[in-house]
Amino acid sequence: MRARIASESIVDMSTNEHTLKFFGEELNQLKAEVARMGGLAEAQVADAISAVSDRDVSLAESVVGRDRRLDLLQHDIERKSIRLIALRQPVAQDLRRTVGAMKMASILERTGDYAKNIAKRALVISEAEPITPLTRAIERMGKLVAARLKDALDSYTSAELDQAMNVWQNDEEVDEHYNSLFRELLTYMISDPRMINSCAHMLFVAKNLERIGDYATNIAEIVHYEVTGEEIMGDRPKWSGVAREDADDSDLEA
Repeated sequence: MRARIASESIVDMSTNEHTLKFFGEELNQLKAEVARMGGLAEAQVADAISAVSDRDVSLAESVVGRDRRLDLLQHDIERKSIRLIALRQPVAQDLRRTVGAMKMASILERTGDYAKNIAKRALVISEAEPITPLTRAIERMGKLVAARLKDALDSYTSAELDQAMNVWQNDEEVDEHYNSLFRELLTYMISDPRMINSCAHMLFVAKNLERIGDYATNIAEIVHYEVTGEEIMGDRPKWSGVAREDADDSDLEA
């Protein structure tokens, strides 16, 4: 009798170890898929910025056409995350990692949407007379946002808390660029009404970039919660100058 009980205990322990190992592999695979989606979103943002700065029509069209891949990946990651929660009933950090994957997929899909919108604006801007100083300002802001996004994604992949906090603490730099560019665009539009259309499109590009910067900060917050189990206390550092002008989200979806 004792031998049978001992044998059953060994079988149960072996089964539990196998289940835990399999669950760990599923979580790692889920994170790898999020990282892959992050790489695609990062490329979309970089290409959208290049399409604006280089007036590259074919690249802009490519960004618009590739957006569907991010939509499909989001649905796949969300489906797998829900399945993991339903079947494995994870707790503590495992639950945070699973929920974090769903949040990341949503953020990255939205980031792709903003990159697509920038590319659409690039198609219109390419048909107008070049405004080199504004284009260079957009390019500088774009490179800063792309770097923030890369750092945030790297911190997610490596669970590097310090890197994530650095992204979070420097969120105001993107706001400073946006507000500076906003004032410069207004100056151009006031001085020459013929430039209003082009400047308006550039303003929406800048706003899309500012929103992507916010998403990079959101990723940093997810990393902090996954690693520590606690939310970041306090408000995000924000630029204290000119009030932000929020564009309407329905327009950004155009």
